[in-house]
Amino acid sequence: MRFSLSAALAALLFTLAATASATAPPNEDGYDLWLRYRPLDKSAQASVQAQARSIVLPGAATPTTQAALDELQKGLGGLLGRAPAPATRIADGALLLATPARLPELNSNTSPLRAELAALGNEGYLLRQTRVQGHNVTLIAANSDIGLLYGTYAWLRDIGTGAKLEASSAPTLQLRLLNHWDNLNRTVERGYSGQSIWDWWALPDIKDQRYTDYARANASLGINGTVLNNVNSKPEVLTAPFIAKAAAIADVLRPYGIKVYLSARWSTPLELKETSTADPLSPEVQAWWKRKADEIYKTIPDFGGFVVKANSEGQPGPQDYHRTHADGANMLAATLAPHKGIVMWRAFVYAPKGTHIGEDRAKQGFDEFKPLDGQFAPNVLVQVKNGAIDFQPREPFHPLFGALRTPVMMEFQITKEYLGFSTDMAYLGTMFEETLQADTMTAAGGRTVAKTLSGIAGVSNIGTDRNWAGSHFDQANWYAFGRMAWNQQAKAKDVAAEWAALTFGADQRVVAPIVKMMMESRETVVNYMTPLGLHHIMGTGHHHGPAPWVDNLERPDWNPVYYHRAGRDGIGFDRTAKGSNALAQYAPEFARQYSDPKTTPEQFLLWFHHLPWDYKMRSGRTLWAELLAHYDKGLADARSLHDQWVALKPLIDARRYTEEEQRLTRQMANALLWRDACIAYFQSVSGLPLPAGVKAPAHSLEYYKSVTFPYAPGHW
Repeated sequence: MRFSLSAALAALLFTLAATASATAPPNEDGYDLWLRYRPLDKSAQASVQAQARSIVLPGAATPTTQAALDELQKGLGGLLGRAPAPATRIADGALLLATPARLPELNSNTSPLRAELAALGNEGYLLRQTRVQGHNVTLIAANSDIGLLYGTYAWLRDIGTGAKLEASSAPTLQLRLLNHWDNLNRTVERGYSGQSIWDWWALPDIKDQRYTDYARANASLGINGTVLNNVNSKPEVLTAPFIAKAAAIADVLRPYGIKVYLSARWSTPLELKETSTADPLSPEVQAWWKRKADEIYKTIPDFGGFVVKANSEGQPGPQDYHRTHADGANMLAATLAPHKGIVMWRAFVYAPKGTHIGEDRAKQGFDEFKPLDGQFAPNVLVQVKNGAIDFQPREPFHPLFGALRTPVMMEFQITKEYLGFSTDMAYLGTMFEETLQADTMTAAGGRTVAKTLSGIAGVSNIGTDRNWAGSHFDQANWYAFGRMAWNQQAKAKDVAAEWAALTFGADQRVVAPIVKMMMESRETVVNYMTPLGLHHIMGTGHHHGPAPWVDNLERPDWNPVYYHRAGRDGIGFDRTAKGSNALAQYAPEFARQYSDPKTTPEQFLLWFHHLPWDYKMRSGRTLWAELLAHYDKGLADARSLHDQWVALKPLIDARRYTEEEQRLTRQMANALLWRDACIAYFQSVSGLPLPAGVKAPAHSLEYYKSVTFPYAPGHW
């Protein structure tokens, strides 16, 4: 009897395990990103099958339309279980890909779509259920083959999210680029998600399949350019062997509408010993760059141009020869103009190593570039970071936005150099939206940052990690950048919902909680790192942990104490007229509002004001109590993110659940370290007791000062 009971129990346990295994989502490693194409339920499959009984492309396929056809075969094959057959004739239920050149009737005077198509430009697309040649079809239409590719991805995206399969869209910016901070030895600046995907050693002979999948992912978002190498560039990247390697990458990316760009080191001809100087007004230097541009375009006919970091963080530049940024940029622009190339000249500048700047590093970009406005060549864009310091967890928008007539590019950081790298969860869609929709107040009725832009670039978080970005949730930042580069009016929450549905499936039991987590996550990190406008209080070199006490570095503006200025009298950086007067760089109305702490949004309070610890906040608490409340909330919310994820365990595949649960557990520890270390330090300089209910740090300040990260990824 005992034996049979044990056998029965074993059988029951086996049955339960088998049932659980059968119902649990299958494991995924994240490689497929948002292009997973997992099977739809039966009713959705029937609906899609009715719209795509066959796939029709009038005319001969090009590399770009072949990419679209291949994606449809892959996508519908996964979503439906089998891909529709290609066809040459239009019939009822056909999925029709057409341009006016491929289907002239789209351009006829009687076509109801003619005007709408004409308004979409070269890259836009429209999706319609309509009649063509007497048949009911699903139409993907555009004015160009790249528009058809973008429309293909949009149609597949709408299927995956359950959206209405009728839309039209065109990008609001022509330049939508990724910037890779990748080095030629495959290391990556700040080291966020493995090695560089560009295997320079193997190129040009060996082209990894990942390059094609990279192109697919970017084209699905409308990203149309990529800068292959670090802005801290090496001269060798412009030598013939590396130009050939870049050309091999360009060949893979070209069908997907993605141009290749390179970061150019200013002193390249001098360092290669091919000129005696790097002076931009030297005829031999001008001639060298002209020859080099011609050489590049002979090898890469659609080469996009150069991005340049000059006279910043020790990088050489035209100022070494008493020339201006405009002198340098215009010299390069002249060599690229015949080929329709551009120069993206970065405005992230501060005084060369070994010298000290004036009273406020945040002012230097504006001070150097505003006087040069109007002096740049037409094919030069000034590339400006979203804030005036350096990709902080939160910064006010850079005052150059709205202040220049010269075309300006936004530079966001998709990787989270100052927000926990690929460990801490922080959805940056909210940061992108916050910046893009900020009012520069440079025009009557308002003028958002988005309206001042001529292009947008994002520092990539892509590497060789199997999931591409270091963590599954960091994929969302790549996705959000691409979608908001295409449409700066997109809402972060809508983009998050889209990504979650495509990445984890459209079940709202999963999507809604994940979107909630995402929308809370960045504010959580801000709260436990740099609340109320604090900034740049990270550790030296690595930026992984807190170090508000550091005051011994070579330059004042490398020290966290320079930025928070905490003491017995209070905390914060005074950027009003009584302080550095950085506010004067903004529009008058903006400066007026932010000059008064009472009308300054509290999220930027300590960015613009130095205030006493007993300053009364809107909550009724003192500044000291409010600061500690933010640190406590950051820690509590980090724990909440973890708990929310744990609640989703039955609905998430085991591999991705475990990988993210481990990171969220680590994030709780990171939040605790930040909270305790910062409270210990700020209490030591303020001399104030902790308010009632605030838990004392677990260790002494000396303990937190002793915590180091010598081998952190990207440590220098």
